[in-house]
Amino acid sequence: MAAWTATARQVANMARLSSLKSAASLVHRRGLAGGADHHGPPKVNFWEAPLSPSKWKQNHFVIASLAGCGLLFYGGYKFYTGDKNDKKDNMDNKDNKSEFQKYHASFWTCS
Repeated sequence: MAAWTATARQVANMARLSSLKSAASLVHRRGLAGGADHHGPPKVNFWEAPLSPSKWKQNHFVIASLAGCGLLFYGGYKFYTGDKNDKKDNMDNKDNKSEFQKYHASFWTCS
């Protein structure tokens, strides 16, 4: 008798679950929310593949590009607007010691 009761419970549970499964199949799933639908190769951090910008993440590519442009503009600025007066002063001054070296040389000589 106990075996029949256990079997009856199993049949009732399966019937209940099958009706729930059919109701669950009518519910709309969020089809576009899946994270596994990638297009193309996976993107990596720029320090993992420094010589392959096509594999970089987009925000890493933007940061590296802006930093490179900034360095290019700054280098051009320093190249074209170099201090001309400092070069003349260095040529006229035979003693090319820095102010720090001159101060300490005069400090240690007891005169």
